[in-house]
Amino acid sequence: MSYEIVGITVLWLFLYGYLIVASIDFGAGFYAYFAKVSKQDHITNKLISRYLSPVWEVTNVFLVFFFVGIVGFFPSTAYYFGSALLVPASIAIVLLAIRGSFYAFENYGSKKSNTYMFLYGATGLLIPASLSVALILSEGGFITEEGGVVSLLYKTLFTSPLSWSIVVLAMVAVLYISASFLAYYASRANDQPALQLVRKWALFWSTPTIIMALTTMIALSQHNERHFENMLDLWWIFGLSVGSFLVAAGLLYMGRNYGTAFIAVMLQFFFAFFGYGMAQYPYLLYPYINIEDSVTNPSMAVALIVAFIGGLLLLVPSLILLMRLFLFDADYVKGKK
Repeated sequence: MSYEIVGITVLWLFLYGYLIVASIDFGAGFYAYFAKVSKQDHITNKLISRYLSPVWEVTNVFLVFFFVGIVGFFPSTAYYFGSALLVPASIAIVLLAIRGSFYAFENYGSKKSNTYMFLYGATGLLIPASLSVALILSEGGFITEEGGVVSLLYKTLFTSPLSWSIVVLAMVAVLYISASFLAYYASRANDQPALQLVRKWALFWSTPTIIMALTTMIALSQHNERHFENMLDLWWIFGLSVGSFLVAAGLLYMGRNYGTAFIAVMLQFFFAFFGYGMAQYPYLLYPYINIEDSVTNPSMAVALIVAFIGGLLLLVPSLILLMRLFLFDADYVKGKK
């Protein structure tokens, strides 16, 4: 297996980890605000707060690893994505700063504020929407390069059906993943009122998620035929994703085995995410960045692979330890400490 394939696989694992962990965090923030507005915060917000308190500071570790790694493995990404994503990435960074700041104000400040909670909840949807622009650009047709200057075609971006389908898919997927995890978390806490509420949320958002996934496929077939045909060749991977979705939705509907249901949700997005990436190969940004041509020198690639595999082996056990000490500790889950 070549250096570039190993490198992009490791980076894709980091990005998948961020997809799951950040989705739970972003969605939980939105649900906390929604529950407060709908006068249901007395049912769910203690549960949500118990989840957010120990993990909200560590969700961006996966994203930092990915960005450092993508530039290290494929230096040309800094030139193309760095120029084209200057505005969208700056917006995402500002939103992340607002989210972290107002979470601290809301939870550790002496005065509770609906404005703080609104900003925290709203950024939970706006951040994945802004970050999804990177996936949109990778499909090609949104960037021009003239005279050594890379420019983002904003009119094309904002009028493309593919753009809006991916943005909406990112937002509904966040709400679906988060609600599925919160249902599992509520079942561990034996909090039946919260469980019934978040279970309804998970079932509600499951349908828009699968609809938007299909809508995105249709939009992709019209925008990037090469990528779409490659995805059809990998039909079995997307079939496994759909199968995992049916298992998760079925268990949520029956109200049983919430842990298995959430594992099925993770597998659903694992197969879809890696199938999407495999179908895009060998391009990171069509047609400008081909990973076979833009990979760094072999010695640098080996060093990065070793460093990032080591980081993955350190980060995953650390998250498991964090969950065992806090999230899945019997007394902590039930709010006894």
